[in-house]
Amino acid sequence: MNNVSLTTQNRLIISGLVISTVLIVVIAVFAIFNIQNNLNKGYQNFGQIVSKALAIECAELTINAPASKVKQTLKAHVDAIVSSHNDIVFIELRNKDGKLIYKSGNSGQMSKVPNIVVSSPMMTGNDVNVGYVTVGLSGNIINKISSTTRASLFFVFTVAWIVFAFVILINTYLITRELRVLHEGVQKISTGEFGYTIKDKDVSSEVKELFNSFNNMSNRLHIYEEQNIEQLTLERNKLEAVLMSIANGVVVCDNNDNVVLVNNHAHKLLELEDDQMIGTKIQNYIDTEGNYCFKDKIEEFKDTPLEVMENKPLEFNIQVDKRTIKSIISPMFTRNKEYVGYIIVLIDMTKEAEMDAMRSTFISNVSHELRTPVTVLRSYIDTLYNYGNEFDYKTQKEFIGTINQEIIRLNRMVNDILDFSRMEANAEMEKSLNSIYEVVDNCVNQIQALTKDHNLTITVTKQDGIPNFLFNYDGIERALTNLLSNAIKYSPENGQIEVNLEKDNDNAVITVTDQGCGIAPEYQKKIFDRFYRVENNIHTIKGTGLGLHLVKQTIEKYHGGKVFLHSQIGHGSTFGFSLPTQVVDDLKSYV
Repeated sequence: MNNVSLTTQNRLIISGLVISTVLIVVIAVFAIFNIQNNLNKGYQNFGQIVSKALAIECAELTINAPASKVKQTLKAHVDAIVSSHNDIVFIELRNKDGKLIYKSGNSGQMSKVPNIVVSSPMMTGNDVNVGYVTVGLSGNIINKISSTTRASLFFVFTVAWIVFAFVILINTYLITRELRVLHEGVQKISTGEFGYTIKDKDVSSEVKELFNSFNNMSNRLHIYEEQNIEQLTLERNKLEAVLMSIANGVVVCDNNDNVVLVNNHAHKLLELEDDQMIGTKIQNYIDTEGNYCFKDKIEEFKDTPLEVMENKPLEFNIQVDKRTIKSIISPMFTRNKEYVGYIIVLIDMTKEAEMDAMRSTFISNVSHELRTPVTVLRSYIDTLYNYGNEFDYKTQKEFIGTINQEIIRLNRMVNDILDFSRMEANAEMEKSLNSIYEVVDNCVNQIQALTKDHNLTITVTKQDGIPNFLFNYDGIERALTNLLSNAIKYSPENGQIEVNLEKDNDNAVITVTDQGCGIAPEYQKKIFDRFYRVENNIHTIKGTGLGLHLVKQTIEKYHGGKVFLHSQIGHGSTFGFSLPTQVVDDLKSYV
């Protein structure tokens, strides 16, 4: 754009010089032509005057001189005049009849053709014509004057043209210099150097006003830039603070796949050091198994139209150090809907994946556990139905006892599943004023039948002074029964189980201690999770994996209590829970 403007300016200057040159030449030619015409007219008049003066003189000489000496007198006079004037080519004297009397001329001028020939009659005082005088002028004087005049005019007009051109060039240079200074200032502004000022020294008033306006604009832009940068920095800091504090991992990439931001949680999930990935390609990230886990998905994202990705982001899972991380890639746009890159949201799905695996194991276990008592029941009932008359009373009693145990086992599993379903649905658990001593006694009495098969002994210790308080009787009973059932399952032959009920400030604390194999520390934190079982590591007894989870939910979620576990490998385990109690007098209105 600048080149086009400069070329146009040069063209205008050249055009101005050409036009001025043509005008000067035309004026010069016109002036010379007029001067030459005036000189020619003046010279013609000069010749006429010379011829008239010579005619008068010759007429007077003719009158005063004797007739015999007229010719000689005229000759002497004419020769004197011719010799004294280099511009006179010849002088002819003729009588009144036109006959040549005498012709005088310079030897050097005779060969030349006269420029002006003028004739005048010789008149006496009585107006008598006695002859004619003809003068031939060479025009040397006028030629010299014309040459001098043309040279002078040429010099004057040449000097005038040079001065005019010089003035135009100087003025153009000054204007161009000022424009260059202004152009330099505009370039500074365009590169972001706001606040740049132009010096207005030795410039015209109009340009000075323009420079002042430019400097004012530059200062305003500088002030606006500082305010805008401060605001943008504040907004950026806010955005980064929000992104850094998000619970999920966030990785922001530009449209060239370069990582520009990684929040704190993403550093943890991807096991990165500070700024390790900043400025690198996201495709170059390698997971713990040495795979480029993002490379193929990024290519798939870039090969898919942005409209599709905007409405349905790309989702996939990656594995990093035994963690399952759900990744969601979404495009990023400006307010003007310009694509500027994409954002990857990382969600730790490890627990969910474990829960899915546990849920699958739970379904398999439940199916197996339900099938076992159903198969036993069907087999025993079918045997009694078809061959019961052939068995004695003792055998029939054994069959019925086995059927009863399997029914109890089946009932417990169904109750666990139903309780789990209700708790998942956040069903309410009604509470009433009950005695915790009664719950302990009933649970121990119900479980005594299961201790006979392993010759187990249950000892109960109860501390006095625990008042009746609000709790859900069935829920607490099933929780304690679950703990007792686990203790029976994992206790060795001829072992002992201790049940202890005591008061701890405003809490009732119940513990069940067995002499089983114990639980390793790394499994103790997860033992109360739903579907979690450690039989593949320590135990061999099957189950649904819901019992201890239901105990935790019943105690902590619905009663505000606390479950706990103390265990050591080879030294048994102590499961227990505490329940907050209230004074009976404070609860009479509730009852």
